[in-house]
Amino acid sequence: MSAPLLEIENVSRAFGGVRALDGVDLRVNQGEILCIIGPNGAGKTTLFNIISGVMRPSSGDVRFQGESIVRWSPQRIAAAGIARTYQIARPFARLCVRDNVAVAALVHERTLERARRAAQDVLESVGLATLADRPAGSLTLTQRKRLEVARALALRPKLLLLDEVMAGLTPTEIDTMAAFIEQLRERGIAAIGGVEHVMRVVMRISDRIAVLDFGKKIADGTPAEIVADSRVGEAYFGTSLDDVGAAPPTKGHS
Repeated sequence: MSAPLLEIENVSRAFGGVRALDGVDLRVNQGEILCIIGPNGAGKTTLFNIISGVMRPSSGDVRFQGESIVRWSPQRIAAAGIARTYQIARPFARLCVRDNVAVAALVHERTLERARRAAQDVLESVGLATLADRPAGSLTLTQRKRLEVARALALRPKLLLLDEVMAGLTPTEIDTMAAFIEQLRERGIAAIGGVEHVMRVVMRISDRIAVLDFGKKIADGTPAEIVADSRVGEAYFGTSLDDVGAAPPTKGHS
């Protein structure tokens, strides 16, 4: 069996006396979609910040393709193949959509012309090609979310971190975004999605689901295993995940 693409080993992060993460272990394989669920404050964004190099863990290790990256800069981590989105999309408002993506593409492309061509290809893949010449500041929330993903994809990632990418979307928009995430698997890109309560979609797109509660991982398994874990449903929703999973997707919370 091949080694995991990403290995998170006993990672903790403390802010003063508060442990945002407490001994978290995770593994992600090539082309796998792992969804991390948990309410606000569970530690999802802190974990993403550590994986992407924005902050260092208080203890523990993060290995990407077998190499520890906890002391790498965010730029080095991005160039190595880990890209991320952010909960609040903040594009360069005055730049056009294409150039927003071209900025990220310059990590690999040597000229602006080539970066713009690469950006256009990425915009095609996320359904924003017709808006390429629009100022990014004029986009709707849904379009900004797609632009966030496009900028991340322009880095040619092997692993994509999607931080609350469905937050604020309508049920129809959530389903569209879910279909796009499923396509990442077909392209061989692994993805970790930090999600709150869009359980029907989580069950649909996930190969595995990890559950965080106050910085601790309390469950990790296939969607079927998570549904069967009564602790998870009772802890978050006061009901079984069978009931939650059967309901229409709800809007997420940032």
